[in-house]
Amino acid sequence: MTETTKTPAPDATPAPPAPRGLIPLPLAAARALLLGGGIATAASAFLAWTWTSEFPGDLTINGYPGGLQWLTFTAGLLTTLYALASYGIRGLGWLLPARNNAPLVLTALGGFAVTWFTVIAISAELGGVVNLEPGGWIAAVASLLPVLGAFALPQEHAGDGTKEALKAYVAKPELITAPQAVAPWVQRAVITVVTIIGLGVFTYGIDTEYGELFVGYLFVVVFAIWALHTAGLLDRFSALVAANRSFTLAMGFAAAIAFPFTQTDDHYANIGVNILIFGTVALGLNIVVGLAGLLDLGYVAFLGVGAYTAALVSGSEFSTISGVHLPFWASALAGAAASLVFGVLIGAPTLRLRGDYLAIVTLGFGEIFRIAVNNMDGQSGPDVTNGPNGIPSIPDLNLFGFNFGQAHDIGGFTLGRFANYYLLMVLIMAIVVLVYTRAADSRIGRSWIAIREDETAATAMGINGFRVKLIAFALGAALAGLAGTVSAHVTYSVVPTPYQFAGSTPPNSAFLLAAVVLGGMGTVAGPLLGAALLYLLPEKLVFLQEKSLLAFGIALILLMRFRPEGIIANRRRQLEFHETGQLDVPKQTTLTDEPAVTKAGA
Repeated sequence: MTETTKTPAPDATPAPPAPRGLIPLPLAAARALLLGGGIATAASAFLAWTWTSEFPGDLTINGYPGGLQWLTFTAGLLTTLYALASYGIRGLGWLLPARNNAPLVLTALGGFAVTWFTVIAISAELGGVVNLEPGGWIAAVASLLPVLGAFALPQEHAGDGTKEALKAYVAKPELITAPQAVAPWVQRAVITVVTIIGLGVFTYGIDTEYGELFVGYLFVVVFAIWALHTAGLLDRFSALVAANRSFTLAMGFAAAIAFPFTQTDDHYANIGVNILIFGTVALGLNIVVGLAGLLDLGYVAFLGVGAYTAALVSGSEFSTISGVHLPFWASALAGAAASLVFGVLIGAPTLRLRGDYLAIVTLGFGEIFRIAVNNMDGQSGPDVTNGPNGIPSIPDLNLFGFNFGQAHDIGGFTLGRFANYYLLMVLIMAIVVLVYTRAADSRIGRSWIAIREDETAATAMGINGFRVKLIAFALGAALAGLAGTVSAHVTYSVVPTPYQFAGSTPPNSAFLLAAVVLGGMGTVAGPLLGAALLYLLPEKLVFLQEKSLLAFGIALILLMRFRPEGIIANRRRQLEFHETGQLDVPKQTTLTDEPAVTKAGA
């Protein structure tokens, strides 16, 4: 009898292991820990964290948060919302369009960072952990729970990794360009709500009264924005902005105009007007650096030219041009024209250079300006600028009977001196943004971009590289000079000390260049955001004032590593810094949404 031999069945393909997080916990337990920890973190803000009111913010009251506790409550609330969205709660799905777990990790880390920073600050400033009340210990433990739960969540979904899910998300343009399917009034309502929230967040940050509160504010805002970015919400909002560009600009300027009406202290309006002045100058530098690709290390000299010109012709009793008192519109035009001429004089002999050579020469011209105005005192040189004493006692502006140096009551709100100048700078900023956008979208703007990408190829295509670069230099200088005319009146005096390459306080060329690179080259909002950050950080964190250059350097190194295109990225530059096939480059498809056929596969 023949024995039949059975062929063994082929081994079944083993199922891929279920995705797991960094901490070995069941998925249900991880989500429950995240949700419970978020609720506990928010609730812990209503307990007393210390027994003494010596720590700023008065964290001694049970039942009512104070100071940094409000930030812990906000972070805990965000963590709770994202935890509920991960459960698929109806009405919260819009919080996670990318369907990934990264936002849950980031919101949990935000709550942990601000809570533990507060606990450590209390212990360090008051002399030990004995100054913590039980509520402080409860808050520390509660903020740790959602972090454990978030890291226990898998960073891959069933069968698909996070990267694959995000690639599929980005490869479907309709997921991002969904605004076309939404009614226009809904789109504008969303932009209005986001603008109001943004104004509230900025106002809270600028109103912070002590350094600890501002550090906690930075923790919450940075992690929250990072979470929104990884969730895909910022991409959707960017699509809304692109579809409603004019309305978004109008809402942005409306929010800027509303800012002084939210303030009761004119000091914060002073911070606001200085941010707008330096933001305007940074936007002018963005033409030179961001659009034309020219590295200018002496740009602050153009701000100085505009300021000195306005000081000389605005009726100061210390002006060497006696008896001249031009109206503001004339002094503003004079300052812009003087800076434009100065830019042409610098650019004509230097713009034939490229790269590092151009940067070194512009740095030299910036220092020449500062040294020259410092020596024009009648002894070392001609008596023009009063040397190191500068030109003080610049009178306040008076336009159509409106004295900018006096407080005015408008609709029940009192606007002080700096608030008046702030509103004037908003108007000037609108003009500068209009000039910038129109120039960037014009034929000359496309020539700047071509020069930035490859000057040799652009020249071969018929673009006059020298003329195009000279126009960029002159226009950027004129915008800086226009801002300098307002700066001279705001500060009452003009002295040569601030107009240097680097210093502990703005304005200086390093500050302006860092603002452009940090915020995002080639964009409108980028330099404004960069100027706001770099001005607020030394203003709020006093210990950074003498170490500002170190802080700027660290910030730029981190930016080059994690987001080289800047905080607010220009789409073209974003593609330059990321290789094809990465998450931000959609897959090429045909009209039928099928993969495009390559020559090799034809």
